Amino acid sequence: MTGSVIGISLGDPAGVGPEITARAWEQRREAGLAPFVAIGDPAAIEAVWDGPVKLVDGLAEVEAAFDEALPMLAIRAERPDTPGTPSPAGARCALQSLEVAVGLARTGSTAAVVTGPVSKAQLYGIGFTHPGQTEFVAERCGVSKANVAMMLAGPSLRCVPVTTHIPLDDAPAALSTDLVAARARATLRGLIRNFGIARPRLAVSGLNPHAGEDGALGCEEIDIIAPAIERLCEEGWDVVGPLPADTMFHPRARARYDAALCMYHDQALIPLKALHFDEGVNITLGLPIVRTSPDHGTAFDIAGKGVAEPSAMIEAIRLAASAAANRAAQGNPPIHRIAAPA
Repeated sequence: MTGSVIGISLGDPAGVGPEITARAWEQRREAGLAPFVAIGDPAAIEAVWDGPVKLVDGLAEVEAAFDEALPMLAIRAERPDTPGTPSPAGARCALQSLEVAVGLARTGSTAAVVTGPVSKAQLYGIGFTHPGQTEFVAERCGVSKANVAMMLAGPSLRCVPVTTHIPLDDAPAALSTDLVAARARATLRGLIRNFGIARPRLAVSGLNPHAGEDGALGCEEIDIIAPAIERLCEEGWDVVGPLPADTMFHPRARARYDAALCMYHDQALIPLKALHFDEGVNITLGLPIVRTSPDHGTAFDIAGKGVAEPSAMIEAIRLAASAAANRAAQGNPPIHRIAAPA
């Protein structure tokens, strides 16, 4: 039986993760949030917030404690960090908290995991070898990184980049028909599984200006992207493209699809953040667990100053709970068994 509590790894203890988690708990009633437990160093919370904290020994205590105090599973850093001043000790604490949070979700002890923002530079400094938390979570779940998709979701737009944290110079060479098709399937299945959309619609961008202008401005659309779309349509999916990216995101265009598949990182994230900077949520599709994250970074420059905006954390908690409920309503089907709607 899957638990009903959501686990939140606090992220880097010197960043805004502790503060926005605490502020989300403050707004739990008006936001209608499901019970959650913070996983990380209690000292990181105490440094930025004077509200009530309840250290728990197990998840069975969380729901009873949640109404009166922020429940915490303590993962103590070797030494406390000062807000805004990251350290290797804090990075190790963040990684351990992430490991625990993912493990609880994998065993079904929690309904979902929400990951707080981490510093990749600090993690790389302690030997972390993954491009980001998404790839780390995929590995821990035994899923190839080619079969997961990083979706950024807001109230009126969902975007998925085919290539993510690589230099722009490398993006064209990284594209392949198989990769575009794999990211598209992960997106479409994720829309069914996590969002409850029975017949999802996917719009696929081109790589080049004007989607290549019939080869005049580049041939990736003809050689790579169009064959992937043709393959997906033959499988029964509702997919259109390749479309010029500069006309995909106005209101009338957004009404025609449930998610946009983009070819590189900023092509997906710029429209999402322009529309929903304070509400954007990162959800990893293609996993056997639900994982979401606020779509912003550690914000070391404002950590501890009492100005961090908790909206994205609140939305990440909401989406995690909603996705877990949608999966439960469908019997949590295995990802590989979700086929195109008949």
